[in-house]
Amino acid sequence: MIIKKIVGFLTSLRLTVVLLAFSIILVFVGTLAQVDEGLYGAQAHYFKRWFVLGVDLFGHKLPLILPGGYLIGTGLLVNLVAAHIYRFQFKAKKIGIQLAHAGVILLLVGQLATDILAREMQMHFVEGEKRGYSESASDYELIFDAGGQETAIPASLLIPGEDLKISNLPFTIRVKSFWKNSSAAFRAPMMKSNPLVASNGLALNFDFTPAEEAKAMDQKNIPTAIIDLINPAGVLLGDWAVSGWTGDPGSIQAMTEFYQNQVGVELARNIAVQFGTPQSLELDNKSYVFVLRPARIHHDFSLTLLKATHTVYPGTDIPKDFRSRVLIDNSVTGEKREVEISMNHPLRYGGYTFYQYQMTAGEVAERQGITPSSVLSVVRNPSWLTPYIGCGMVGVGLIIQFMYHLVGFVSKRKTA
Repeated sequence: MIIKKIVGFLTSLRLTVVLLAFSIILVFVGTLAQVDEGLYGAQAHYFKRWFVLGVDLFGHKLPLILPGGYLIGTGLLVNLVAAHIYRFQFKAKKIGIQLAHAGVILLLVGQLATDILAREMQMHFVEGEKRGYSESASDYELIFDAGGQETAIPASLLIPGEDLKISNLPFTIRVKSFWKNSSAAFRAPMMKSNPLVASNGLALNFDFTPAEEAKAMDQKNIPTAIIDLINPAGVLLGDWAVSGWTGDPGSIQAMTEFYQNQVGVELARNIAVQFGTPQSLELDNKSYVFVLRPARIHHDFSLTLLKATHTVYPGTDIPKDFRSRVLIDNSVTGEKREVEISMNHPLRYGGYTFYQYQMTAGEVAERQGITPSSVLSVVRNPSWLTPYIGCGMVGVGLIIQFMYHLVGFVSKRKTA
């Protein structure tokens, strides 16, 4: 009896209607919340959760509890699969419906797999530079490099007041402050500046201050942390500011362009050199270089930027074409060949898709006196084929069902 009730509940059309109603409400609320939380914040708060505890609307927090995107999607999937199995009939007149239902199931499973497995990254390089890794667009990591041996600490572990003891590091990392987003400015000589946030390294020449969390599509959060390094005896070795501003080529480029307009090209370059110089600590005759940088994902192959081409429409600054010619070098397979990546022609290789994203080349690079560079958007999505297959199955299923009824209708008309 209990099993029958559970099956009846899971296969119920009422459950489908309720879940669809909640999905409409969630989409409506999540869309409005983008004004306060931004696109990515709203996605994380409403659609990548099992439950939504509290809603932000028009600058006000409402104490509402809603099912999140994960719960609604999983519920619809279970409801559809249960109904499909319970009512399955292997008959010719049902083939189209069964195929269409299977296609919808595949779409739901594919979306869940995409949300869990898909990764979006970037690859920055200048002409002649070789890259064997991509960088996360949003996640950062604190790196300590001792003679080529790197120790990576995710920025999510940099919690103020926490002491981090890493087995292969001869010191403790004490996190004094952590700002999810921050701003950076050069401490110009003979000018009034803020008090030093740390007494070593970058903080001597640059000010770092907390900033409001970025929410717009064209903005990103650049974290900064203030850390103490303490030896095993408990003696303070010093304090430093570690910032994503200094470990991200895109951020360094933005800083350079800003100061070029303020103080000229030559001085801006000197500021950029200081800004991008990694900090280090000498301990027991060993040097530890450390930097807060975008999290890296290493590949089994490398790309070398041979040529960056940026053309505009004559007489305007409107981009006409971005094009990166790269050399693929795969030591595992021995493959070595040149390919071209342009705005509408991505490169699919090694389970990744490389899209042309940004570029500083052509007249723009000449005016700024910098080496042409390119930024590729790198996407890894193992389930990228599921939407195409699922939509194809739904389409074919509906066509089969329509043709079955059409043929039956025409046959009846002929015999009438």
